[in-house]
Amino acid sequence: MALSTRMLLAALFPLALAEASQSTPAEIAHQQASYLENVRICKYSAWTWAAIIFVVLVYRWTRTLLHHIRQLANLNGSLHDGRQRYFSMPDQRWAHVKSSIIIAPLLRKRHNREFNLSGAVNVGTLPSRLEAIVLIGYFAMNIAFTVITINWRDPGVWYEDGISRTGVLAVLNMIPLFLLAGRNNPLISLLDISFDTYNLIHRWAGRMVVFEAVAHMAFWMASKIAKQGHAGWTTIGKAMASSEFILAGTIGAAAFVAILFQSPSIVRHAFYETFLHLHIALAATAVGAVWIHLKLLPPGPPWPSFLFAAILIWVIERFIRLVSLIRRNTGRGITKAQVEALPGDSVRVTLRISRPWTFKPGQHVYLYMPSIGLWTSHPFSLAWSSEEVDVNSDKMPTNRQDVLASKKATVSLIIRRRTGFTDRLFRKAEKSPLNKFTTTAFVEGPYGNQSFESYGTVMLFAAGVGITHQVPHVRHLVAGFANGTCATRKVILVWVIQSPEHLEWIRPWMTEILGMEKRRDVLKILLFITRPRSTKEIHSPSASVQMYPGRPDVGALIEKEQHNQIGAMVVSCCGTGSLSDDIRKSVRDRCERTEIDFCEEAFSW
Repeated sequence: MALSTRMLLAALFPLALAEASQSTPAEIAHQQASYLENVRICKYSAWTWAAIIFVVLVYRWTRTLLHHIRQLANLNGSLHDGRQRYFSMPDQRWAHVKSSIIIAPLLRKRHNREFNLSGAVNVGTLPSRLEAIVLIGYFAMNIAFTVITINWRDPGVWYEDGISRTGVLAVLNMIPLFLLAGRNNPLISLLDISFDTYNLIHRWAGRMVVFEAVAHMAFWMASKIAKQGHAGWTTIGKAMASSEFILAGTIGAAAFVAILFQSPSIVRHAFYETFLHLHIALAATAVGAVWIHLKLLPPGPPWPSFLFAAILIWVIERFIRLVSLIRRNTGRGITKAQVEALPGDSVRVTLRISRPWTFKPGQHVYLYMPSIGLWTSHPFSLAWSSEEVDVNSDKMPTNRQDVLASKKATVSLIIRRRTGFTDRLFRKAEKSPLNKFTTTAFVEGPYGNQSFESYGTVMLFAAGVGITHQVPHVRHLVAGFANGTCATRKVILVWVIQSPEHLEWIRPWMTEILGMEKRRDVLKILLFITRPRSTKEIHSPSASVQMYPGRPDVGALIEKEQHNQIGAMVVSCCGTGSLSDDIRKSVRDRCERTEIDFCEEAFSW
C-alpha cells in the first residue's frame, strides 16, 4: 500500500515526491481525490465533445435528407407546377437563425476580407459569428475545467492542484489539436464542415495547449517561490539543470511558446514555406519533450495515453496521405503535369493522372512538383476533367480494354502567380519554349465535393482565378438539367475579372459548355471587366452571355434573381474577401423573403 501511494503521489505531484514521506494522511487523501477529479474532468471534456459532434451530425443528416427529398420532388417538375414554389418559401424562424448566426459575420459585415498592413503584410481575417461562438465556448469550457473543484482559499493546496490540472488539460487538448490539423480528418466528411473551419479551430486549440502548458509551469514556479521565497529561484534553476523530468517539461513549454509566436497570420502569409518547416520542427520538439516528461512518471495514470493517442492520430493521417500519394500517382506510369503560361500572370496545369477518380464539383487537390517546390504541397481547386487519347502509344487498340487503356484521364487547374511556389512555377513556364513545360507531379486527393442539384436557382459568383471552383458546377448543372437528374432550372454565373485577357484561362472549357445541350434554357453568364483598356473590349456575344464594365452591384443582381426565383436558391462565391463579404451581406438581408442559402469557398492557412 505504501508503494502504491508513493506511485500515485508521483503521478499526481512528481515535484513533491521528495516530501511524500512527510505528507499527512489528510494531504494524501486530498492528493488521491485530486487525481480522481482530474480523471473526471477528462471524462467531462470527452462527453462534451461527443455531444457537440452528435448534435452537428444530426443537423447534417437532417439537412442532407431534406435536400435529397427536395431534389427528388423536383426532378421532373415544370417551372409552374407548384412544387418548386413550395420549396422557395422559407421557414421564418430558421431563416432568422441563418441570418443572425449561421452565415453572419462576427460583427457587421467583415469576415473574409483580410486585414492588410501593406500589400505584402497580411494580419488575417475575422471568424464568423458561429465560429466565434464555438471558439468562445471551447475556451470557456477549458477555463471552467481548469478552475472548478480547486480549493482556491488554501495556497498550499491550489498550487499543487493547479500544476496537475493544467498539465492534464494541456495533454488532453493535444488530441483535438492533432486531429483537426489533418487533411484526412474523418470529421470533415462526417459533419460536412470544411477543412478551413477545422484549421481555424486547430490554431485556437494550439493556443489553448500553449496557455495550459505555460500555466502548468507558472504554477510550479510559483509554488517554489511561495514556499521558499527568493531561494525558490535557486531551487527552480537547480531543478531545470539537474532533473531530466523538469528539463524535458521546460523544453516542451519553450517549444510551445515558440510555436505561438511563430504562427500568427502575419508570419504564415509572408513566409509560408519557412513557417511550415519550422512549425513541424517545433511541434516535433514539443511532442518529444512532453513524451519524455510523461514517461518519467510511474505507470498508472492515463496521461501518457492521451499523448500517445495524439501521436497515433498524426501517424495514421500521414500514413494515409503517403498511401494515397503512391496509389494515385503510380500504376500506369507516373503522373505528369503540363504547365502552360497564360495571360494575366497565371498558368494552366493539366495533370495526366496515373489512377484517375470520379470527378465531382467542389473538389480540390494538393499538388506536389518536386522540380519546383521539392516536397511541399499546395491546395488548388479542380477546374476541369476530361479524357484524351494517348497518341504516343505504339499499340493499335484491338479490344475494349485496349481502347480504355489508350485513354488518359486529365484534370486541369488554373493557378494565379503570387509568391514562392506559384511565382517559380510561372517563371519556369514563361521561360520555356512555347511557354510550356512538362514535369513529374504528385497529386494528393481529391478532397471535398459540393452539390447544388437540389436547388432550383443556383447563382455562382467568382472573382479572378476563383472561376476554377465554379466552372465544374456550371458544367454539372447544365448536364443535369439536360438529362433530368437535378432540380436546377436556372444557373447564373457572375465572373469578375480585371481584363478580357483573363477569359483565355477557361476559353476551351467555356466553349465546350456553351455547346452543351439545352444550355440556353438554363445558363446565363454575366462578365464584369473592372479594368478594360477601352470600351471596344466590352461587347456581349449573346443574350445569355453578357459583358459589362466595372464592378457588379451584387445586391442588385441577387435581388433580380430572387424576384424571379425558381425553387430554393443558393448563392455561392469564390473570390476576394471583399466580394465574399458583399455577397454574404446581400444574402443575409434577403434570406427571410425566400429560401436562399449562402456557400463560401475559401482556402486559409
